[in-house]
Amino acid sequence: MRFTLIRNALCLLMILTLAVTSVSAVVQPTIDPADDAFLEELGRRSFDFFWRTGDPVTGLVPDRAMADGSAAGDVASIASVGFGLTAYTIAAERGWVSHDQAYDRTLNTLRYVHDELENVHGFYYHFISMETGKRVWECELSSIDTALLIAGVLTSKAYFADTEAAEIAQKIYDRVEWPWMHDGQATLSMGWKPESGFLPHHWKDYNELKILYLLGLGSKTHPLDEQAWHAWERKYVVTYGGRTFLSCPPLFTHQYSQAWYDFRDKRDDYADYWRNSILATLAQQQAVVDLADRFPLYSKTMWGLTAADGPDGYRVVGAPPYDGPIDGVIVPCAPAGSIPMAPDATIPALREMKDRFPKSWTTYGFVDAFNPHTDWYNEQVIGIDIGITLLMVENHRTGFVWELFQRNPEVQRGMDRAGFRPLTEAERQQTQSISIFTDEPIPADIRKP
Repeated sequence: MRFTLIRNALCLLMILTLAVTSVSAVVQPTIDPADDAFLEELGRRSFDFFWRTGDPVTGLVPDRAMADGSAAGDVASIASVGFGLTAYTIAAERGWVSHDQAYDRTLNTLRYVHDELENVHGFYYHFISMETGKRVWECELSSIDTALLIAGVLTSKAYFADTEAAEIAQKIYDRVEWPWMHDGQATLSMGWKPESGFLPHHWKDYNELKILYLLGLGSKTHPLDEQAWHAWERKYVVTYGGRTFLSCPPLFTHQYSQAWYDFRDKRDDYADYWRNSILATLAQQQAVVDLADRFPLYSKTMWGLTAADGPDGYRVVGAPPYDGPIDGVIVPCAPAGSIPMAPDATIPALREMKDRFPKSWTTYGFVDAFNPHTDWYNEQVIGIDIGITLLMVENHRTGFVWELFQRNPEVQRGMDRAGFRPLTEAERQQTQSISIFTDEPIPADIRKP
């Protein structure tokens, strides 16, 4: 997003005039006891997925499992492993398992990732066999899924500081050659295959990419150049329901980076990403309500669109603008992943799903998706969808994952190199826009599907 000289001058004048200090305005919310009891149960059931289905020897976590807990898939995803490593720290802190149990599972996982799991320049294959750890389905060496794995690795390093696990975690992070994934271009490739080389698609537009670039910027061994943070575009700004924000319709794109990185009361030269995720969440809630003429069970307490399973398989759905096959399905992890950003919009929706549609609530919390209009309920759950639910439940209740992850000096280094700074008081007053210097929004195609 471009800033004119006049706007920059106004910004400087505002800062000097207000003489704003760098004191953070972040406070943890007060949670209603009934809501907290619900979140405790949701968090515990979500954790059970990682503990019960994860291999205690290798630490690999399946990409999928049956929602009733009867069986787990034979394919792991490295992103699920990253969420799992973070889940063990939450469980140890809450007493769901002992500190020693969490440490043993973490150490086994990190040893396997470091010593046994195939990597290329420190990056890992997206999907791997639960039995052998080998690549399956000729999948890509995934840059973003490696980042989600590394986020869990660094979380473990911070929680189990000064241990063998922490030493191995540091080695795993340090060997990732982040610049290699550029493939000679300004932005990072989405992946690489041994048969064909780098994927043609790059991380170049606003979405979940922030965690990938920030981890690369924080590295001391193979750091990204600072220009990489500025190379991806932040142009798709839309206005919906009176809210102006950087848009990417599937809601997970506004959540994943912020499961670990604490963007509250901070911004870079372009946007307040925390505020942006709040606005995107509330805009989606309204966009789903606006479809109630077609899907009468959609409401302010019955909504949620993101990448997840549908009746015909996995698909990417979101709004606004409306994107994908919107057919009355609700994905619980969409509001769950935004609990800290908009608790008043998300927690009532989740509680109503559980109370009004009891078949949506099962062994590991919510099913991955369901359609209350057709009585379809997905029989499976997906690790990353359960993972974002668990981490955001805990962040809302205590801020634990944010605080823990920020203990890593690499995390702060990455944010510093990206130019993050505390909000000024004037910027904190903005409630309906990502920035007081937002350019005129690009009209979004918000036609109903």
